[in-house]
Amino acid sequence: MSYMKTIVQEILDQYPNAGRDSLIPILQHMQEKLGFLSEESVIEVSKHLKMPASKIFGVATFYNQFRFNQPGKYHVQVCRGTACHVLGSATVLDEIEKNLKIKTGQTTKDKLFSLEVVACIGACGLAPVISINGEFHAKVGTESIKGIFEDYRNREE
Repeated sequence: MSYMKTIVQEILDQYPNAGRDSLIPILQHMQEKLGFLSEESVIEVSKHLKMPASKIFGVATFYNQFRFNQPGKYHVQVCRGTACHVLGSATVLDEIEKNLKIKTGQTTKDKLFSLEVVACIGACGLAPVISINGEFHAKVGTESIKGIFEDYRNREE
């Protein structure tokens, strides 16, 4: 049994005789443990809850808290809240996408970085702000993006 399948089964074992009302808590638990919802995990939830996998995907895609791609080692969150927006976070996001060669919701081929847009990080005084694995980078401009990501890449050498 694969590592992922073992984790999925351990989670489902915690929800014996579960019904539809357990779907969101199960999906949240899966994402917490796996970092994302794999196709394999959704199929197992489908069997466990006796629901079509298409319905589960429908519910999961409705909520933006769920991811369907494995996050990178460094998960980048770009704040798009009002203060960050006014101070240029759209341009920052564009520059990050160019630097990493991925779009929002994707992970780099080397699995080092994943990218997510969030409504608000809650650090408006630092705007525009990005968070990488919870480490905040304040007053980010397009000119600072390259250096930020070079720093994380250098950590890997």
